[in-house]
Amino acid sequence: MNAEAVNPSPGPVPPATGGAVTPAPRRKSRPRLDLRRLGRAALLGTGSAARGRLPDAIGHVVEAHRAHHPDADLDPLHRAYVLAESSHRGQMRKSGEPYITHPLAVTLILAELGAETTTLTASLLHDTVEDTDVTLDQVGEEFGAEVRYLVDGVTKLEKVDYGAAAEPETFRKMLLATGNDVRVMSIKLADRLHNMRTLGVMRREKQERIAKVTRDVLIPLAERLGVQALKSELEDLVFAVMHPEEYAHTRELVAENAARADDPLAAVADEVRGVLREADIPAEVLIRPRHFVSVHRVSRKRGTLRGADFGRLLVLVQEDADCYAVLGELHTCLTPVVSEFKDFIAVPKFNLYQSLHTAVARAEDGQVVEVLIRTHQMHKVAEAGVVALGNPYAPPSEEQGAGDGERADPTRPGWLSRLLDWQRGAPDPDTFWSTLREDLAQDREITVFRPDGGTLGLPEGATCVDAAYAQYGEDAHATIGARVNGRLATMSTVLRDGDTVQLLMGQDPASEPSRDWLEHARTPAARIAIQRRLAARPAASSADAGEADEAADAEGPVRGPAAGDPPAQRPAPSGPAAPRSASADVRVDAPEATVRLAGCCTPVPPDEITGFPVRGGVVTVHRAGCAAVARMKSAGRPEVGVSWGESTECRVTLLAESFGRPHLLADLTEAMALEGAEIVSATVDPPDRQRVRHSYTVVLPDAARLPALMRAMRDVPGVYDVSRAQPQPTGV
Repeated sequence: MNAEAVNPSPGPVPPATGGAVTPAPRRKSRPRLDLRRLGRAALLGTGSAARGRLPDAIGHVVEAHRAHHPDADLDPLHRAYVLAESSHRGQMRKSGEPYITHPLAVTLILAELGAETTTLTASLLHDTVEDTDVTLDQVGEEFGAEVRYLVDGVTKLEKVDYGAAAEPETFRKMLLATGNDVRVMSIKLADRLHNMRTLGVMRREKQERIAKVTRDVLIPLAERLGVQALKSELEDLVFAVMHPEEYAHTRELVAENAARADDPLAAVADEVRGVLREADIPAEVLIRPRHFVSVHRVSRKRGTLRGADFGRLLVLVQEDADCYAVLGELHTCLTPVVSEFKDFIAVPKFNLYQSLHTAVARAEDGQVVEVLIRTHQMHKVAEAGVVALGNPYAPPSEEQGAGDGERADPTRPGWLSRLLDWQRGAPDPDTFWSTLREDLAQDREITVFRPDGGTLGLPEGATCVDAAYAQYGEDAHATIGARVNGRLATMSTVLRDGDTVQLLMGQDPASEPSRDWLEHARTPAARIAIQRRLAARPAASSADAGEADEAADAEGPVRGPAAGDPPAQRPAPSGPAAPRSASADVRVDAPEATVRLAGCCTPVPPDEITGFPVRGGVVTVHRAGCAAVARMKSAGRPEVGVSWGESTECRVTLLAESFGRPHLLADLTEAMALEGAEIVSATVDPPDRQRVRHSYTVVLPDAARLPALMRAMRDVPGVYDVSRAQPQPTGV
């Protein structure tokens, strides 16, 4: 953009000798254009064009555009070019070409990817407001609100107004604009690609600075928008600037492989064509060379490269079903490498990518050839991402099935919504800039489910802390726990793709997040929200333990019965319960023995039980799975046969989890009393971040009433879990 616009000069500026080496052009439908020739055409085209005829300078753009949109109205392109050329007239790029060559080249990149006319019109004008006297109002009056919005979205903020914060604030503005129209970022990516192609004329320091921003921000954005064609070339150009020696070595490897007489990829491609021809599956089989960064990564992973490592096979078919038919034939007729199979058709990537990935081994030398299988439409989207979807805001055409709407709608991808959410809380440009780079570095996404059937999109490695802030925003400060797949889990639990997460919320809106959560937060939204809350109330966050003690004192029952509770509702003082004879409940194979139910596992009918003699002629009865049973067996202690008697009275220990609130214990013990439970002992741990753990040992006249008792306890407001005390695992 305006970084390369300079005053008119007598001649071109020679390229810097230390500049980046532009990689060899990848195979495209048309060759790379000569910018100097394009510049001359730009200067002469308007004057020589007949009335109503498109200027010659944008003939390449029109050709590429018509290939994707044969019925497009070209009048906006004509008018946009005339305005851009006249506005930029006299400006030169540092490479010596007329400046108009830059918007022309950016527009050609987008036209080749299949962008629709509105995007191309805005692309031709994308630097006019920034570098010339043209205003946004003029653009809006001449070309409409959509083009005005796109041009405004990619227009830089002035350093005069923002100083050092101009670059991060420009990206913040651009991302906000992208949130409403993803075509803004499409234009920016194409703009950066052309600037990177011509970066060699700049000073080495500036090359590296631009390359770093491209690597950290724009390449991840290209990946997330699915624009692989731009992403791959940007990666190669950054590689050439940041690692020139490794780039040169990789380029030599590619050149040496291209000069070889034997090509294993070509041999396998012929074999695959024969297999598919015999199976009567119409398909196009192409050799897809790896770009330089991909070759470099493979060489670091595998060491010495073989011929098949320099590319992959691409099989293009018409229908989704044909993809699986091709896969079946390849796995039947060739030797498949099963571990390399991935199905991105049934489960597309978050950036719209769909394809089948597999690999086959050559019989002659065992070289492994990777194969991509996709439809022509999948290939178009894989290369151009959101650009290939045309105008994503236009009504769907009749050919588009209703079921494809969610997959094909890029207007607000999940990652973009999360980015826009957290950026509002970034306190300053430096925090936004550093956090943006961290967020974009997390390039894989998982989906977790809420109990109500909704979903949350989170980066890989996200925890329950991240899920809480993704679902509740600032209200997540009141989260007191979580269930993952139905089981209680800590807030630090790392979530996996497909997990179901239920977040347990406290009732106090003034709740404070734990400082420990910062260690477990992986998303910027969670980190920024926690940091902002802790910074606003540092004293409160440092006094969590004191508040917990005060809350425990307010409840009172930790030390004994709550004042004012009816006698029937008061829990007994905490501490070990007195031994309770249960000789009528359990039959024992030892005459005159006294039976005692073990407090460690509190068995009840119909639990499987066993007994062990202890001092004083007492037999303790344990659940068969109790850890104490394993220890006594390993110590050689004799077992005593026991069984349940006819009486159904039972004694059991129940654990309850709740958040703290006034009168909770009174309500809980009243519910237990109404179910006929006699509370033998009770303990209540001090509250921890509004979370309270209770333990009750109760006697029921009938073991069959235990499920109803547990349901009644769960129904008490504030109680979110009730369970029986479980035997500890052996060795714990």
